[in-house]
Amino acid sequence: MPQRKYPRGHVTAVGQRLYEQLIRKIVETEDNIGRIVSIDIDSGDYTIGDDAIASARLLLARRPDAAIYGARIGYDAMFAVGGTLHRTAS
Repeated sequence: MPQRKYPRGHVTAVGQRLYEQLIRKIVETEDNIGRIVSIDIDSGDYTIGDDAIASARLLLARRPDAAIYGARIGYDAMFAVGGTLHRTAS
């Protein structure tokens, strides 16, 4: 798998924009709150899994060259170290 080099912050910026503008309204349902969405920033394709590894593996199975951005559905962060996650308004 060839490595692409993106400028610092590019994957995050594009991933957040795709999530907020296109994907959030589709995936943010009661059944998905707390699950992980992995987004290929080049194609906009995405998968949902119970954890970051499962979600990324599903996406890589479909798109082996994916540049992946991940987010916890319904929350402001994927993980919390020494703190708490906060729900976002839907």
